[in-house]
Amino acid sequence: MNSESNTNSASSQSSFEESAYPRLNNTYELIKILGEGSTAKVWLARLIEEPSKLFAIKIMNAKFLKMESSICSVKKEIKILKGLDHEGIIKLLEFGDSGIITSESKLFINQVFIVLEYVEGSLLFDLCKDNGAMGEDVGRYFLRQMIETMEYMNKKGVVHRDIKLENILVDKEMKLKFADFGFATNKSIDSLQSYRGTMSYMAPEIRRHDKYDGR
Repeated sequence: MNSESNTNSASSQSSFEESAYPRLNNTYELIKILGEGSTAKVWLARLIEEPSKLFAIKIMNAKFLKMESSICSVKKEIKILKGLDHEGIIKLLEFGDSGIITSESKLFINQVFIVLEYVEGSLLFDLCKDNGAMGEDVGRYFLRQMIETMEYMNKKGVVHRDIKLENILVDKEMKLKFADFGFATNKSIDSLQSYRGTMSYMAPEIRRHDKYDGR
């Protein structure tokens, strides 16, 4: 992957139509930022030719990609998502490392991007925060979905390694979808020792740097 990002003058984008929003590859309009971290920004995007079609597009941070380990991590995330097909997992639709973003008088080239399905709804974290305790029936309803998704991933030889309420989306039909596979792996999942995850959710054996079964 080429992680370089360059900015040119307005004359460099003369072949592109004027738009109120930044455009990716003159195919998607980037409407607003859904989330932002040290590794990437996630945009709500729509198809230019069919604006009713919405997507979530992850644009990787150029500084993050300067490290070889980061490039390997992105490649692994893409490879893992390509191999998963389950209603409880966010779908990968497109990816590339030569994206072109046009924004006003600027042109950004060689952008690494991942196009994902857009889930209209909320995070499970926000749902729990806003509603508080929802009772055992709702708990079983959500937990059954999580277990089915995790069983599917285990059978596919994939472990997420950062399962938390903030990484689970809830659609309008109250169906859960696991997202953010940046820490996922499909190598030696029954004998891992890498320090991965979010500190406040991390299992004791991971914090101790012990070997652990990712499943």
